[in-house]
This record gives sequence, structure tokens and C-alpha cells, in this order.
Amino acid sequence: MSAPSTRVTRPRWYRGLYPWVLVGIAAGVLIGWRWPGLGASLEPLGLTFVSALKMVIGPVIFLTLVSGIAGADSLRRVGRVGVKALIYFQAAALVSLTLGLVAGNLFQPGAGIHADPTKIQVTGTVGTLIHAGEQQSAWHFLSDIVPASLLSPFTSGNVLQVVFVSIVFGVALKAVGPIGEPLVDGLKRLSAVIFKVLGYVMYAAPLGAFGAMAYSIGTFGIGTLAGLGKLVMVCYGVSAFFVLVVLGALGLYLRINIFRLLGYFREELLVVLGTSSSDPVLPRLMVKLERLGVPGDIVGLTVPTGYSFNMDGVAIYLSLTTVYIAQATDIHLSIAMQLGLLGVMLLTSKGSAGVTGAGFVVLAATLSVLGTLPAAGIMLVFGVDKFLSECRALTNVCGNTVASLVVARWEGRLDVTEVRLRLAERPAGPHALVPEPQPQEAAL
Repeated sequence: MSAPSTRVTRPRWYRGLYPWVLVGIAAGVLIGWRWPGLGASLEPLGLTFVSALKMVIGPVIFLTLVSGIAGADSLRRVGRVGVKALIYFQAAALVSLTLGLVAGNLFQPGAGIHADPTKIQVTGTVGTLIHAGEQQSAWHFLSDIVPASLLSPFTSGNVLQVVFVSIVFGVALKAVGPIGEPLVDGLKRLSAVIFKVLGYVMYAAPLGAFGAMAYSIGTFGIGTLAGLGKLVMVCYGVSAFFVLVVLGALGLYLRINIFRLLGYFREELLVVLGTSSSDPVLPRLMVKLERLGVPGDIVGLTVPTGYSFNMDGVAIYLSLTTVYIAQATDIHLSIAMQLGLLGVMLLTSKGSAGVTGAGFVVLAATLSVLGTLPAAGIMLVFGVDKFLSECRALTNVCGNTVASLVVARWEGRLDVTEVRLRLAERPAGPHALVPEPQPQEAAL
């Protein structure tokens, strides 16, 4: 009698999320290019999908972070993880900002434009974003961290405030001891329901990516890239260098292949590409990092806080476009001024997650604090900001993914062999679209 076959049956390609999101993006580009009016009218598809995902962001952060803190061995460990995460975030921000400044000075994308800053007209939405940026101080993220009420962060979508409330609640739940155990168990059960909701929403990802991409191309047009093509190319080039070289070097330190890691999160990266936002993939990113082997309490601390404090893509965009505006308006920035600018941007780049037009607001705030460059100069990059926002969001997601792995390794709680085995696995079927949560893993 022959031995039973051990051959693993691979799922058919059409049962995965990845190919359908790719089809949605390609169809969106085609519709937006050939029929711009129709493409622009499809904006509600993308907005509805993003709104549906943002609906679960607050609950996912709260449940994951509270469960992780309440189940941790001690609050001292939680504090240690938080401090290490912040140290890493600042180091990554410094590297990102420096890369943007170096690339701006090396390739000079704004040279030869000779724009007169006194004749730049600020119109429509841009004026609102400039005003919002001018109202922010360099330390605005500290004053914005405390919400007006316990529930307001969940209705406003302010990720940083949700993290603050979650940490306070988790610490309090840990402090009360056995009295809070039934509540911890209830939160774990509730998280299973929330993640199931997330799974249902993710089935609409191809449609959402289709609508968002069709709107972007139909409204702004591929031709918009021609005028500011050099800036776009430099921004994408620097971001690619950061992901493949800087994050790749960290991957070598972790003994993890950066290309395999990017492949593991390919669905999330495609959703980000289609929607030009990293917010929709935050819950799914946390789930897949836990499945990869990163402890739940570390994921709960590093990913949500990273969305406000570890925005590597925003940092590159911020320093590069600032240099671009200076070159385009013929304003010379000395080395000393650029070093001062670097210090300002280390502060202004924080805490902008969930803010509409976050990149523009941060840029306007930076120019206002600096005082050397006209805030109206952001009009010079308005035409391609939609395309640059995709670059920012993709880089942010990659940076936060690696951040969780680095902090987990720093804590001595990352089984690299297990991570490499998980990265080598292929999805087993349609249930792999959204990994099922395992609440008990959060209690460490």
C-alpha cells in the first residue's frame, strides 16, 4: 500500500486579495486616463472604503494595546518598550530627514525655476492647509495628545489620542490586578469580533483601490507629473533607497530578507498605493505582525505610536520639498540654516497622523516656524502632492513594519527563525485574507 501523499495544494491565484487589488489599481489608472470625468466621479468608492477601514482603527488600537499592557509581566517592561521605540523613531527620523536634505542638495530638483514668492497665489484648499500649519507650533503634538473627552479620539480619528487613552486605560487595568481580569478576557473576546469585521471590510479593497486611483488620475492627470517630474523622481528614488538600503541593512542585522518582508505585506502596500493613505492598513498591519512572531504588546505600542512618531516618508518629503521650494524661489539655505531646519523638522514632523492633508500641514508648519521660506511656496508642489502622498504612505508603512521587528529584537523577544519560516509560507486559502486573531498571544 502506497504512502499517503504529502503534497500541499496551493490556493488558486484568484482566491487571494493581492491580484484583485492589483487589477483594481490598473483598472483605475485606465479609467482615469481615458475617461477623466468618469474617473473623478468615482471618488466616493475610495472614500467609502477608507472610511469603513478607519471605522475599526480606533477599536483595534485600543483592544490590542490595552490587552498587551494588561497582560504584560510588568509595567516596567511596557515603559522600557515605549522608550526603546521612541529612541528608534527619532533615529529613523534623523536618517530620513538627512537623506531628503542630501538628495535635495545633490540633485537640485528646484534649480532653474526662478519663481517669485511675492507672485505665488494661494487658492482654495491650499489656503486652508497653510492656515492650519501656521497655527501649529513646533511642540503641537504635546498639546494635542490629551483628548477633550474619553470617547472623542474614537470619533475624531486622532490616532495619537487613541494611543494615549489606551495606555492610560491599560495601565489602570493592570494596576487593579485580579479585579480587572474578567474585563481583560472580555476585551480579548471583543477583539475577535472586531477583527472579523475587518475581514469583511477588506473584501472591498479592490473596489476601494479602483475608485481612489481612478479619481487621482482623472482629477490630477498623469500629465501633471511632467512639470514637476524631477521632484517626483527624486522623492521616489530617495524613498526607495531608504527602504531597500537603510531598512534593508536593518533587515540584515535581524537576518531577515527585506524583499521577503515586503512580499509578506504586499496586499497592504497595494492598498496604500491605491488609496494614497497608510491609515486603512493599520489594523491589518498589526494583525500580520503578530502572526509573524512579534509579541502583541510590542505591536500595540510601536505601530500606533509609529503612525504619529515614525513617519519616515513624511520626513523625506518634508526635507526634500523644503529644499525644493528654496531652490525654486532662489533663496539660499546655508549649511547652518539647513542644520537648524533639521532640528525644527524633527519636531514638526511628529503627531500628524489622521490629519487631512497632513503632508501639507506639516510642511506649512515647518516653513512658518523657520520663517526663512514663504509658506505660500507649497503651491509649487501642489500639483503633484497626490502622487507624492502615495510615496510618503508606502515608506511610512515599511518603516513601521521594520520598527516593530527591531524593537522586538532589542527586547530579546523575537524568534528570528520563526519569522523567517513565516515569511517563507504561502497563504493557505481565502481565510488568509485577514488572519484570525489569537487574543491569548497578547498576554505575555
